[in-house]
Amino acid sequence: MKKTVTRLADGRELIYYDSRDDAVRNAVDHRPLGPVATASEIRHDPLLGDSVAIASHRQARTYHPPADECPLCPSRDGRLSEIPDSDYDVAVFENRFPSLAGDSGRCEVVCFTADHDASFAGLSEERAALVLDAWTDRTAELAALPQVEQVFAFENRGVEIGVTLGHPHGQIYAYPFVTPRSTLMLRSAREHRAATGRNLFDDLVERERTQRTDGEQSERTDGDRVVLTGEHWVAFVPYAAHWPYEVHLYPVRRVPDLRALDDAARAEFPQVYLELLKRFDRIFGEGEPPTPYIAAWHQAPFRAAGRDDFALHLELFTVRRTSGKLKFLAGSESGMSVFINDVPPEAAAERLREVASE
Repeated sequence: MKKTVTRLADGRELIYYDSRDDAVRNAVDHRPLGPVATASEIRHDPLLGDSVAIASHRQARTYHPPADECPLCPSRDGRLSEIPDSDYDVAVFENRFPSLAGDSGRCEVVCFTADHDASFAGLSEERAALVLDAWTDRTAELAALPQVEQVFAFENRGVEIGVTLGHPHGQIYAYPFVTPRSTLMLRSAREHRAATGRNLFDDLVERERTQRTDGEQSERTDGDRVVLTGEHWVAFVPYAAHWPYEVHLYPVRRVPDLRALDDAARAEFPQVYLELLKRFDRIFGEGEPPTPYIAAWHQAPFRAAGRDDFALHLELFTVRRTSGKLKFLAGSESGMSVFINDVPPEAAAERLREVASE
């Protein structure tokens, strides 16, 4: 991997990640951009104990531009974009309309490919490995910022999710606090350690990897929820899945964040992850539009108590519950955070096994 760091016209950082060591990235951003003006503010909710980012400047962000005006495509034929070069492998830059900025953290955009019409599932294994390298490098760089407590790399895919740019891309949020989801997981891990002396994540993964051994076909066992396994990764639908189709992907060897993955896990990741994404696009059958999804990396907060007990994992889920129908977060989910899932996790796992690549 070759990394080239440069600046955009308004001073924001842009980083190119290339597979070839001889790649030259010296294009200049000639756009007449003024300085980025943000109004990001973190407010603490005294009732729930969590934090909310107030970012009114985001109302002016780019919204569903036509393909020939996409700001994530390379700069070509006289049209200037966020990427000054005429081509790129993977590019990361500071978001012009960040939810978090300055002392309130940082937001970055990760462009997976220069091809506007591509998808992550269609990337080569080499390109997927380069994206993993970029996620890992950004985690390491952002971890060094004194205001950052946690790094969250994710991809929103599909208009149903709320994506406003069709180009294949993801984002990275560097939070100045530990997120509520991670706080809950750390608490559960701490309570499990106190009660059993064991690691919660290790026990969960082992439970899901356990296969049927008694020969009884009438009883479901935890192995029914495994979607696919590799030598270094395992993917399964969790026992209490919140979403209609939800898969958790764990490295077999527990690590706290992307930086700690070993070479073997890194080498196997592209094959496993690309297969998962391809299966997601086949869930609802032939002729259906691409499946909308969120792919979310859960990494250990950098300085929180219990960090060593946390396990890196990726959660992949869709808001589509069946053909042409979405799972809306209505009264129970939005009002009380109690999810109601219409698809049994075992049935979801069975479907995801059925649509495996030949």
